[in-house]
Amino acid sequence: MAGDVPGRYVYALGVRSLNRLYDPLFRLTMPEGAFRRQLLEQARLAPGVRILDIGCGTGTLLLEAFRSQPIAVLCGIDGDSSILELASNKIARVGADVRLVAGLANDLPFRSGWFDHVFSTLMLHHLTHAEKIATLSEAYRVLRSGGELHIADWGRPHTKSMRIASVMLGSFERSDRIADNLEGWLPELCIDAGFTDVHPTRRFSTMFGTLELIAAAKPERIAA
Repeated sequence: MAGDVPGRYVYALGVRSLNRLYDPLFRLTMPEGAFRRQLLEQARLAPGVRILDIGCGTGTLLLEAFRSQPIAVLCGIDGDSSILELASNKIARVGADVRLVAGLANDLPFRSGWFDHVFSTLMLHHLTHAEKIATLSEAYRVLRSGGELHIADWGRPHTKSMRIASVMLGSFERSDRIADNLEGWLPELCIDAGFTDVHPTRRFSTMFGTLELIAAAKPERIAA
């Protein structure tokens, strides 16, 4: 793994020193197992598929993918070398074969058309509008024809209680980054990046607001 990438970066809990608290806090405050299982189930992973998790954090989704499909080709990328070290330790304890890379989601160091599935869990809301556009365009680029994108992130509040909860979320996150999520623009941004069949698959009510799961596909290339 390389060191931290240059430039402005938003850490998982806002401050790098809190990285070690990420997993226990996430388990306490979020329906972690349920939404990650749903993401993997909707992907219908087959043996040998190539998977990229952008903003992989401590590697939890990659480990779930390994348990679901042990012979998948697994890769995770994150801009924080400290959290990648936590991920590396977790993965080593299980003995999973996972490649971890330090880098930014809006400038992926992978060749075009390589992956079958790209996942993003609770990362896009850390990005500015321009960074979201660049990240989704990069996800489109590295997916093969017919490949799939699977997102879990904050969405437009779908109930009155979730509107109230999202006020607390807005107080923790920068408005220039979270606004696209809370206004429900992620599906449109996926379409703008070239994805088709973009649709929400499930919504979870959480103490911070609506967690929305989105599926999208890169169109199949039509042979001449």
